[in-house]
Amino acid sequence: MDLAITGKRVLVTGGTRGLGKATVLALARGGAKVVTCHRQAGEAADELSRELKEFGDDHHVVRADVTSADDVRRLAAVCGEAFGELDVVVDNVGVAAEAPMDELSGEEWQRVIGTNLTSHFLVTQAALPLLSEGASVIYIGASAALRGRPATAHYSASKAALIGLTRSLAKELGSRGIRVNTIAPGVIDKGEALPPPLRQRLAGMTALGRLGTADDLVGAVLFFAGDLSRYITGTTLNVDGGI
Repeated sequence: MDLAITGKRVLVTGGTRGLGKATVLALARGGAKVVTCHRQAGEAADELSRELKEFGDDHHVVRADVTSADDVRRLAAVCGEAFGELDVVVDNVGVAAEAPMDELSGEEWQRVIGTNLTSHFLVTQAALPLLSEGASVIYIGASAALRGRPATAHYSASKAALIGLTRSLAKELGSRGIRVNTIAPGVIDKGEALPPPLRQRLAGMTALGRLGTADDLVGAVLFFAGDLSRYITGTTLNVDGGI
């Protein structure tokens, strides 16, 4: 099935690891042109740059901290210079965090909200002048936003706020044909050495009996990036194995 992503001009934030990297490579493999960013220089960014060379020279890996308004403006300028317009924005940056409410500091609250919510505001606002008619904005949220979890009030609140942002922007930007949707992953296997009992317990929470992977999420991203989802906006798609 043709996902119609060939030639799409795409910004993916946080693209050097995990879901971000899998998304960048899948988009490039499918014929899209990609700008992606990373917060810190290192081997992960260098490796991605080398891998992207296989798909041509229309891809750019930029160092930018999306919690910084100045960095985000600079990132948008790179996109404008490289592509003129953007057809897709995949706002992937986020941080997981745990702290009981009675131990949660104001600084930690602000860090998590800043990374998981404010960065999405900054990126979307900076990208708005570049978005083509019919563009797709895709936020990466979390299924925990609707379920909650002990000791994650700041994390769950930040991800729940994305749902409200998604629904409001879908209505605000719909007149331009711009779609805004959120993908909400469940428990994703990021390769950490989880203790077998914990891995078994987490997998047992899902209807499919296993943890998700970055590759499981890429299909949903490609769906929203392409034209098959052209009449879907303001929605949150749970990709969680049936928790």
